[in-house]
Parts: sequence; structure tokens; C-alpha cells
Amino acid sequence: MEYILIIISAIFVNNILLSQFLGICPFLGVSNKLSTASGMSMAVCFVITLATVVTYLLNSLLAKFGLEFLQTISFILVIAALVQMVEIVLKKISPSLYSALGIFLPLITTNCAVLGVALTVVQKSSPFAAAADGMMNLGEATVYAFATSLGFGLAMVLFAGLREQLALNDVPKSFKGIPIALITASILAMAFMGFSGLV
Repeated sequence: MEYILIIISAIFVNNILLSQFLGICPFLGVSNKLSTASGMSMAVCFVITLATVVTYLLNSLLAKFGLEFLQTISFILVIAALVQMVEIVLKKISPSLYSALGIFLPLITTNCAVLGVALTVVQKSSPFAAAADGMMNLGEATVYAFATSLGFGLAMVLFAGLREQLALNDVPKSFKGIPIALITASILAMAFMGFSGLV
């Protein structure tokens, strides 16, 4: 039951894009077409989950030696290294998937959502976390990271579909482009606020 609550909360209630406002750059920049949004979503899903597991383990190692102050810089380095390793492995093992993801993999290195999820998991896993939150173990952290990335993907795909429909409509000249995209994103965020009472 705990895992189901984590999944519902991460996807709908505390959506990383529409509630926490992390990862807005790809949300606005790569969501012109449904195909690019889904490609970015798949790449982000893989990297967020993998990076969270690695940074969780790295944080326990840092805490063991009293080096928690190196968290942020070490997480950034780990995320950049992971993205590079994933890129190299995909190029060797599955060239078709590598070419399908294209520019999306390097873009993930600068996506603040990846670092944001890793830091959130570490804060919720800290022994100093609030008693109401409790401590998050590795299994819960992995489920949380995967569900958060699914929420990212859901928001990206929905927004891309809406933007494709907007491109077919007659939008006033002053609202074309980013202004109508921001208005649409705010309406989508308000729609997701309706899930706030679920968990």
C-alpha cells in the first residue's frame, strides 16, 4: 500500500513539473511535437531512476565518512558521468535506440529535475527527516524516482499534445509561441491541482 501511495503522490499530486516546477526548460523547449516529448520522457525516466539509485548509495557512503557537505557537487558529477556512460553503452549495444534518443541524452545532464529528485530522496532518507515523512529506504527511493519520472513523462506528453492542437488553431498574434504555451501550462497545472486531495 505504501508503494501505491508513493506512486500516486509522485505522478499526480506532487508532479515534478506542474507542482514543483523542476525541469521547466525541456518542458517548454522540447514539447513542440509529441514524438520529441515522448523520446525525452523515456530518456529522463531511465536517467532519473538510475541516478537516484546511485546517488542514494553514494550519499550513504558520504554520510559514513561525515562528508555530507559534498552532496550536491558529487551528485552533479555522478549524474553527468551516468549520462555519458548511458550514452556510450547505448551507442554500442543499441544503435537504433541511441539514434532515436538523439540529442535528448546530453540534454538530460542539464535537467534540474534529475538533481532535484536525487536531493529530495536524500532529504527524505535522512535520519533528520520529519517524523511524519519517515525515512525512505532504497526500494521506496527507487519507486519514488521511477514514479516521479513517469509524472514528468505524463506532463510532457499531455503538454506536447496540447501544443500540437494549439498549432492548428487560430491563436491571436500576441499570444503565439511561448505566451500561449505558458498559459496552457498554467491551466494544465491547475488541472493537476485537482488531485491534491488524493493522498
